[in-house]
Amino acid sequence: MSQPKNYGLNELREMFLHFFETKDHLRLPSFSLIPQNDASLLLINSGMAPMKPFFTGEQEPPRHRVTTCQKCIRTGDIENIGHTARHGTYFEMLGNFSFGDYFKNEAIHWAWEFLTSPEWVGLDPNRLYPSVFAGNETTPADDEAFRIWHEEIGIPEDRIFKFGKADNFWEHGSGPCGPCSEIYYDRGEKYGCGKPGCTVGCDCDRYMEVWNVVFSQFDNDGHDHYTELKQKNIDTGMGLERLAVVCQDVDSLFDVDTVMNITNKVTEITGASYGQSLEKDVSLRVITDHIRSASFMICDGVLPSNEGRGYVLRRLLRRAARHGKLLGVNRPFLYEVVDTVVHENEGHYPELRERQAYITKVIRVEEENFAKTIDGGMKIFDQLLAEHKEKGETTFSGADAFKLYDTYGFPIDLTIEMVEDAGMTLDRSAFDQEMQEQKTRAREARKALGDLGWAGVEFGKDIPSTEFVGYDRDTVEDAKVVALVVEDELAEELMTGVDGIVVLDKTPFYAEMGGQVADHGVITCGGAKFEVN
Repeated sequence: MSQPKNYGLNELREMFLHFFETKDHLRLPSFSLIPQNDASLLLINSGMAPMKPFFTGEQEPPRHRVTTCQKCIRTGDIENIGHTARHGTYFEMLGNFSFGDYFKNEAIHWAWEFLTSPEWVGLDPNRLYPSVFAGNETTPADDEAFRIWHEEIGIPEDRIFKFGKADNFWEHGSGPCGPCSEIYYDRGEKYGCGKPGCTVGCDCDRYMEVWNVVFSQFDNDGHDHYTELKQKNIDTGMGLERLAVVCQDVDSLFDVDTVMNITNKVTEITGASYGQSLEKDVSLRVITDHIRSASFMICDGVLPSNEGRGYVLRRLLRRAARHGKLLGVNRPFLYEVVDTVVHENEGHYPELRERQAYITKVIRVEEENFAKTIDGGMKIFDQLLAEHKEKGETTFSGADAFKLYDTYGFPIDLTIEMVEDAGMTLDRSAFDQEMQEQKTRAREARKALGDLGWAGVEFGKDIPSTEFVGYDRDTVEDAKVVALVVEDELAEELMTGVDGIVVLDKTPFYAEMGGQVADHGVITCGGAKFEVN
């Protein structure tokens, strides 16, 4: 088998976008990772997600042929990050789209031309294998796509694979969907599992999907009810990192040039050598992946929090920080990698350089705050783990996990990972029960506060007005507490999540009024923490 040309990731991105410009497509910049007017997604997870209105006909697209390279975040397989060659939370999706213009014939021909033509990527046609939708009891097989591949492209019938809905019918929650045709690349025996009959569709890393063209014909309402779209559309998705893996003939997406350069920076800081051991490689990959994700998320306006997309960001940063500790780094360091992330990506995403100082600051503050949590929590966790093992137990109690979460602010997902690393399992149902009981106590506490807590606050009549300083700063170092609202019997429980009111002499928090939502954040004093919601 002939080897592909060794194109760099940034070179491949530009090549793809330029190719489709020659096919009369309008090149658009990547949309933000924060979905606009789409409550079904926390974060943009595919190239077509920001363009749902164009697919459904709700909005008129800027042109009926569009090409993009879209930033994407997916965290459904976060536990696999670093362990496999194909999983990453942040990735770029190359796409060409038709909104009621061309359909299957052009889409298939152009995919083949881009991948195999010597003028473009120039992959060996004999190493490429297409697949089509086999159909099921409710949806017919995609015979049209099969015919185009066989009769027009010239692929022998035995090299065209037919798969079911799980593989060849694309849908991601609600929105446009339809049968798809994937193109797999044979990377060679060295990446195979060696099992008899290993071929396209095997779980090993030999046959890698590099192209997925979706023939968008239906709209899914989110409950598996499908209706025909007014216009037939094309939605192509091709992972940029995967294409780079093929062209550079490397083991995984973490070995691609731009990604490896970030890993090299991480190894420089941590002193851990890539390829030294499986455990260290996993940690280096996790840190590399998560700092890429975090940098782009913060650049697009996501901030760490305890809910929604902010929690996704916080979880990524905390996982990366923990893996830094596994590599022996006991200080904040993730923010030091931001400059490398920016350097490797600023050619196509100049906004990274423009917002670099802001991105670095957000990551550093989150690291420093988490360091205080994890240092105390790790000691308690180690003690609790030792007690379980001394008793010969293989299950880490939910009560202990809740204690770590509730008293020491230790995130449950981190506890689960560390428990699994120790060869044990967590009693999640018991933890969930403890959480539910805490919520019940909190509700009762709010009832006990009554109008005093949540209405006119009569006690405040003799307290001077709070000075608002949030127009020119978002932090205050010297604010003083002038009043607290909480029942006496609840005072000792304040560290366990009970609600209350803190009144300050000055504050950067904007209140919910004037049509604007309230600011969220944290008030800290010594070891105490009050979450402002």
